[in-house]
Parts: sequence; structure tokens; C-alpha cells
Amino acid sequence: MARYSIVVPFHNEEENVTALYARLKQAMEQVADSFEMVFVDDGSSDRSYKLLEEIAAVDSRVLVVKLRRHFGQTSALAAGFDHASGEFILAMDGDLQHDPSDIPAFLEKLEEGYDVVSGWRKQRIDSFVMRRIPSRCANWLMAKLSGVDIHDFGTTFKAYRREVIQNIPLYGEMHRFIPALASWYGASICEIPIQYAHRERGKSHYGIGRTFRVLFDLVTVRFLLRYMGRPMHFFGGFGALGILVGGVISTVLLGEKLFHPHQSLMELHGPMFVVGAVLIVAGIQLLAIGLLGELQVRHYHTMQDRAPYTVDRLVRLISPEEQSLLSDRD
Repeated sequence: MARYSIVVPFHNEEENVTALYARLKQAMEQVADSFEMVFVDDGSSDRSYKLLEEIAAVDSRVLVVKLRRHFGQTSALAAGFDHASGEFILAMDGDLQHDPSDIPAFLEKLEEGYDVVSGWRKQRIDSFVMRRIPSRCANWLMAKLSGVDIHDFGTTFKAYRREVIQNIPLYGEMHRFIPALASWYGASICEIPIQYAHRERGKSHYGIGRTFRVLFDLVTVRFLLRYMGRPMHFFGGFGALGILVGGVISTVLLGEKLFHPHQSLMELHGPMFVVGAVLIVAGIQLLAIGLLGELQVRHYHTMQDRAPYTVDRLVRLISPEEQSLLSDRD
């Protein structure tokens, strides 16, 4: 079993695959004797998988995980984490914008005892209006809502202890919220500055539209951090308030009808009558949603985990040590 696992998702990165492998191998050979590289092909339509397969055919430290289709970066990372065997797991992008020479700084922090080490693109060089301003606003909002005081949630360049990352369910765009989710489990988190280079080859898969999806996911994460184990506290509170206010309005109108039986209640207080009825019905519905949420939480904690991806194949060269063990068994 390797001590360090480097997980890299690829999607149509044929121009960067070989260069990244060479730089990554050189950086890891200088700092560690026991490591593996887990390369995930996320449904690429170019030659990315072919190149990864060729690399795996000559290096037993490389494991290629080929997904059946393009599931997205979060699912690709989840596949890499699930198939990594290292005690410490480091994730990075496959577009060469992350510099492998920063890896020793991540490993040093892990050795100090931190559970999650997050990269910080302190000196960003991308578009100020289209990328940096939305990113800065989103990161500020994420830090405030999650309670995790780091500057850069968006970068994939992070390192984790195995026992921490395996407890975090990943789906949607949740990979950028790993520090926030890890803090819920009591993980210790730190941040280090990283180098960030221009994309030299290939086409970026990021756009301004992703910012809005991130904001929606942020609302989900905020809810999960506060009410993941007690959804009834959220929905039940609003439900009880609606029923209480609606009940007070209905009681007042009922008293009005009893004391003035000859007056038309709908003509005098029609809108108020409707508001009271709607509040009571809405409150009951919110209580029902809270109960359903409690059932879902119970189901989540009792069912087996389901992966948000489907693996097509695994490619790995058998090392001489493994070949020797197989020969001894025969």
C-alpha cells in the first residue's frame, strides 16, 4: 500500500496528460519512496484515455480509472478517492495550472497533523471581471456561511488524510466544499499559498455559469452543516410558526363570528380568513416535510453508500513485487 496517493481527474486533456505525468513523477520521486498516481478519465472524447493507458502500461505506480461517461469533476474525484490506497491523498487538476512542485508543502502540513490542507491561489492571473471578482465574492460568502476561515474554496489542489475524505459524501459540485464538510466532522484545516499558472494547452472547462451553480450548492451545504442530522428543527420551526399564526388569526375570526353572527365574515375579513387558512395548511405541510426529512436521514445512516459514478475499467501494471506474490501462490 502506498503512503501517498495523487488523484488527478482528466476530461479532454490530451495535450496535458503526458507533461503532467512527467512533472508529477519527478516531484514525487524527490519527496517520497512510496506513492501512487490515480488518474481518472472522466468520459473524455479525445485521446486522453489512450495516453493514460500507455502510461499505466509502463509504470506500476499509475492506476487509471476510466468512467463510462462524463460524470463531472466531483464524481471523478470521488472515483479517484475511492480507488486510492494511500494514507494521505492529494488532489489536483489535470490542466497543468497546478504546479507539482508545491506538493512538498502540502505533505509537510499533513505530517504536522492537519487533516485537510487547502491550496490558496493568492496571486491569481485570470480575468479580473469574469473570474476573480465572482470568485472572491463566492469565497467570502462560503467562508461566512460555513464558518471555515480560508480564502480559496474553489481550487481542487488540496490534500487530505484518508480517514477524513472517506467520510465525506461527494456529488454535484460538492468537491469545492470539502473543507466545510470536513469541519462538520471535526477535521483540522489549514491553507497554504500555491502557484497558479496560465493554461498553456487545451480548452478551459470553467465558465461564469458555474458560479450560479456554486451558489445553489452553497445553500445546500449551509443547510447540511446546520440541519443534516435534524431537518425537523428547520422545517418544524417554520411549520409550527405558521400553524400558530394561522391559529391565532382563525381564533380571532371565530370570535368575531360568534359575537356578530349576522355579519358576513368573508365580506369583512375575507383576505384575513384566506391568510389564516393558508398559514395553517402550509405549517402542516412543513411539518410533514420535516418528518420526511427525518426518515431520509435515518435511511441515509442505515443504507449502503452508493457511488455517484460508474467505472468502465481499471488499468494498472502489475509490479514485480505483486508478480512475485502471485507466482508464490501458484
